[in-house]
Amino acid sequence: MANAYETVFVFSVKNGDEAATALRDKFQELIAKNGTVEKVDDWGKRRLAYAINYETEGYYVVINHKSAPDFVAELSRVLNITDGVLRYLTVKKD
Repeated sequence: MANAYETVFVFSVKNGDEAATALRDKFQELIAKNGTVEKVDDWGKRRLAYAINYETEGYYVVINHKSAPDFVAELSRVLNITDGVLRYLTVKKD
């Protein structure tokens, strides 16, 4: 059974915009392999409300997808161990 989710990513830009877009593509492919990607909103580089690891800017991406509930836990695990991910949030949509 697939549920609808929305995941917001904030990637580091200290290695350049190319590194942030590479991370976006990596996670978009990972989600596509384990579910279906419905929509990708690339917000680009924005100022953070507060510094995270001494960084004041981040690259924002929002991905709406459908996947199994156990994949969300795996996605969270991979995001936690990936360098360049400042923050993320996954919410289940009704």
